[in-house]
Amino acid sequence: MKVHIAALIAGWVFTPNPLWACAACYGQSDSPMAKGMNWGIFSLLGVVVFVLGGVASFFVYLGKKSAAAPADTLPSPLPESTGKA
Repeated sequence: MKVHIAALIAGWVFTPNPLWACAACYGQSDSPMAKGMNWGIFSLLGVVVFVLGGVASFFVYLGKKSAAAPADTLPSPLPESTGKA
């Protein structure tokens, strides 16, 4: 009996309900929901562009810094091993 009740409750909980389409899918592109979705998309796009621009500018900075470094400041190679331990 408990199994039947549990099965009925699980069937009721997992029954798909009809969903309402968003404003863009429903065709009302001038609704406040569509405007909010567009602002959300542009905000996320702005964050991505800002982060990628920061990464690119960091590598440009590293390239300029390494090109401006004089060659004599590079570390000298290690001396040859004499074979004596």
